[in-house]
Amino acid sequence: MASRLLNRRDVEFMLYDWLDVEGLARRPRFADHNRETFTAALDTAERMASELFAPHNKLSDQHEPRFDGERVSVIPEVKRALDAFSAAGLMAAGHDYALGGMQLPLTVEKAVTAYFTAANMATSSYAFLTIGNANTLLKCASSAQVEHYVRPMLEGRWFGTMCLSEPQAGSSLSDITTRAEPDPESAAQYRLTGNKMWISGGEHELAENIIHLVLAKIPGPDGKLVPGVKGISLFIVPKFLDGGERNDIALAGLNHKMGNRGTTNCLLNFGEGRQQPGGRSGAIGYLVGREGQGLFNMFHMMNEARIGVGLAAAVLGYTGYLHALDYARERPQGRHPAAKDPSSPQLPIIAHTDVRRMLLAQKAYVEGALGLCLYSARLVDDEHTGETPELRQRAGRLLEFLTPITKSWPSQWGLEANNLAIQVHGGYGYTREYNVEQFYRDNRLNQIHEGTHGIHGLDLLGRKASIHDGALLKTMAEEIRATVHSARSAGRSADARQLAAHADALDAAWRRVEEVTQALYAAPDLNQTLANATVYLEAVGHVVLAWIWLQQAMVAVASLPEEDSFRRGKLQACRYFYQWELPRVQPQLDLLAALDTTTLDMQDAWF
Repeated sequence: MASRLLNRRDVEFMLYDWLDVEGLARRPRFADHNRETFTAALDTAERMASELFAPHNKLSDQHEPRFDGERVSVIPEVKRALDAFSAAGLMAAGHDYALGGMQLPLTVEKAVTAYFTAANMATSSYAFLTIGNANTLLKCASSAQVEHYVRPMLEGRWFGTMCLSEPQAGSSLSDITTRAEPDPESAAQYRLTGNKMWISGGEHELAENIIHLVLAKIPGPDGKLVPGVKGISLFIVPKFLDGGERNDIALAGLNHKMGNRGTTNCLLNFGEGRQQPGGRSGAIGYLVGREGQGLFNMFHMMNEARIGVGLAAAVLGYTGYLHALDYARERPQGRHPAAKDPSSPQLPIIAHTDVRRMLLAQKAYVEGALGLCLYSARLVDDEHTGETPELRQRAGRLLEFLTPITKSWPSQWGLEANNLAIQVHGGYGYTREYNVEQFYRDNRLNQIHEGTHGIHGLDLLGRKASIHDGALLKTMAEEIRATVHSARSAGRSADARQLAAHADALDAAWRRVEEVTQALYAAPDLNQTLANATVYLEAVGHVVLAWIWLQQAMVAVASLPEEDSFRRGKLQACRYFYQWELPRVQPQLDLLAALDTTTLDMQDAWF
C-alpha cells in the first residue's frame, strides 16, 4: 500500500519538476548534493516517520504527558523516536558541515520535515522547536554561545524552546512583564523573574537539558520597565546550569489542549524562589545580542516557525486526505441514483459524485498548501544562496510578502480538508478508532500557533502591502503576471487552452486585488482600512493559491504525458480551484472596496 503520510510522487514532482531543487546543487553551499542525495534524505524520512513516529501518534494522544508535582512523564516511544531522529543527523540536516550538518537546501529539508509532521505532529514538535531555537542563536548569538548551546542541540542531546507569551499579555508582546535584572555577582549574566505561558516542550526528560529562549525586559535606572517593545531583550535560560544545578525555573502546570496532546505545553515560572549559588533567587540567563533587540532577534525564529506552522497544517490536511481517499475506495455503500435494483452490488463510495467533490476539494487544498510552503522554502534558499544580489533581494521581498499567507492559508484550508475527510468517513470519522478525528484536533491548533488570522491579516494589509513604497506588493504582481504570460503562451492543445483561461481569471483577480488595496489605503481612517484585514488576508491568499496551482498545472502539461493519471489529477485539481475556489474572492474584494464598517461600528453593549 502507498504511504498515507504524503504522496511521494507529488513531493518529487514539486521538488524536481516544479521547484528545480537539482539546480540548487550548482551553488557552492549545496555542491556536494544531487538528486540522489536528496532522494536518499526523503527515503530516510519516509521510512523513519512510518516506522518510528506514526505508530505511536494515537498512543501519545491517548496517554498525554503527566506531571506528578516532581517530574513530567511521557510515553517511552517518544524518546526512542527522537533519539533515532537525532542519531540520523536530521537535527542538523540544513546546517553547516562545521556544525555536523548536511547542508541540505531548506526546500528539501522542509520536505523531509513534512513526513515527520504528517506522521506525528506532537513528537516531531520537540525536534523542530529545537532546530528553530538553534537557528535563532546561529543568527544573533556570540560564537561562544553558539559553541556552548547550539552544538548540543544539533546533536540532539539538548532540546530548545521559545518563551514569548505571558498569561496577561498573550500575543501583545509589548505588554510582557518578565524582568531581567543584571546580576551583581556576574557581569555576564542576568536574573529573570516572571511567567511564560503556552511553552511547548517547556518541561520533560527527553533530553539532558532544555535551553529556553526567553523574552524579558531589562529595567531602567529607575527600576521601571520600559513600555512597549523597545525594552525587550532575548536571553538564554537553561534548565540546568553548567555545574549541573537546576536553574530557578519551575513548572507551574501543564496545559491540556484539544490536540497535539503528546507535546508538553507549559506554564513556566522563572525566578520562583529556588536559590542559586550565592544565595540569590531568579533564573540565571545570558543576554543574546544587544539589549533591546530581543524582539528583532526572536523574529528569526518566529518567521521560520510561521512557515513551519503552515507546513504542519498542510501535511496534516494531506495525510487526512489520503486516509479519506483510501476509505472511499474501500467502503461499499449505496448505488447510483438511476440503479433501481436493491439486490445489485453496492458501490465504493468514491463512485458517488458528492464524495468525489469532497475528495477533489481536499486535493486542491492540500496539494496547493504544500506547494505554497515548499515554494516559500525555496525563496529562503534563493535569499541566502542566490547567484546575484538582485535574485536574493527579490526572493527576500517575495518571502516577506508571502509569510503571513504561508502561515495562515494552510491553517485555514488544511483544516477544512480534515473536516471533509471526517465527512467522507461518515459516522466513523467522528470516532477515535479512525485517525481523521485526531488529525482535525491536532490541526485546529495551527490557526492559533504563531499568530491568529487576525494578526496576520493586520500584518499583510497594514504592513507588507505598503512598506518600501509597496515594493513587496509590486514584486508579487510581477511574479503573477510572468506566470500569466507563460500560461497564455503554453500552446494550442486543449490543456494549454484551459491554462490560458485560468491565466485570464488569475490576471483579473490580481488586478482587482491591486485596485482594492489602493482603495483601502485611500480611506481617511486607518481603523477603517484595517477593519476587515482578515478578509483581505483570505482573499489575497486565495489568489496566491490560484497562482501556485497554475504554476503546477503548467509544469504538468509541459513535462508529463497526456495520458498520465498524475497529470490528469493535477489539471483537474487546478480546474477545481479556478471553478470553485477563485470565485469566492470577488465578493470578499467587493466588501473590502466598499470600506464596510459593520464590524467596526459594532459596540460592546449591543452583543
